[in-house]
Amino acid sequence: MCNLQGILPAVRNLRDFEKLLTSKHEYIIFLETRLSQLAGMVKYAKRENKKVLIHADLIQGLKGDEFGIEFLIRETNVDGIISTRGNVISLAKKNNLIAIQRLFLLDSHALNHNLKIVENVKPDYIEILPGIIPKMIKEVHENTGLPIIAGGLIRTPEDVDNAFKGGASAVTTSNNELWKL
Repeated sequence: MCNLQGILPAVRNLRDFEKLLTSKHEYIIFLETRLSQLAGMVKYAKRENKKVLIHADLIQGLKGDEFGIEFLIRETNVDGIISTRGNVISLAKKNNLIAIQRLFLLDSHALNHNLKIVENVKPDYIEILPGIIPKMIKEVHENTGLPIIAGGLIRTPEDVDNAFKGGASAVTTSNNELWKL
């Protein structure tokens, strides 16, 4: 398994994507990308020796079933997949991609439900949203033993520091000011 650490920049637009191509970041996360643009963007990223993680649930025009994910894997050459769906994470693992299970921590019921999914699917990483609750980052890590990525509502350097203090191994953010940390 790879070792995702530090800031993981999440791209929402082409301007930020272009900035990241010349950055020191090894990984780029694609959010809200159109399926028709994805293969080209991955190709450009690979030319610059970047590794690409995509949020499969947010790819416009992609159906998150077995056939859609199979297409994604074969046609884009991504390095990893992020999803809230256990079946998508299972397919990523089956195809030897980095598998990141995204969890929304809305309440105790959601937490317990998500922990059961994680136990069944066994992703490589868990991304917790919102990522600004260090206590929950620690609790999920202790319950699963898996590395935690904090994401969502990360707005300040202090939010990043608190996520790391809570035990996160990495932080995802689309705030390009925080990519410099």
